[in-house]
Amino acid sequence: MSLVRRATTEDAEEVLRLRQVMIDTLPGGDTSTAWHADSLPALREKLGVADGDFAAFVVDSPDRPEALAALVVGTVDYRIGKAGNPRGLTGYVFSVATDPQARRRGYARACMDELLAWFRERGAGQVMLTASTEAEPLYASLGFVHKPDPTMILKL
Repeated sequence: MSLVRRATTEDAEEVLRLRQVMIDTLPGGDTSTAWHADSLPALREKLGVADGDFAAFVVDSPDRPEALAALVVGTVDYRIGKAGNPRGLTGYVFSVATDPQARRRGYARACMDELLAWFRERGAGQVMLTASTEAEPLYASLGFVHKPDPTMILKL
């Protein structure tokens, strides 16, 4: 039996906690948790839709029954198709996090394997993510490669 399971609405607060663990490690990450209360209703709604375009896979903490040890979250998004992805479906990975005391046990890899299978089931032709330096070896071992990408962002 796999350690990994699909997150449910009951996991929403722990999903936010682990997302904050990830954010806290990012350069310039905002350590404020004030946004959690505003984010919780939408997250619960997304976690409650089993056949939607959003999924989170988790590992329960072996040391704390009420907590999660690891998390990966992803979405499937549609863009007009192109060569190499004619159906236009792309998986996006975000919020990959493992509790500091649960690291180096293969939990993130196991969660990623489940998320990648979920992307394949939905017909995604490619999967994209942003990797921290610490996580790059994991993603490279799963087949991810760097791409020259002139990504820009506008915050609204």
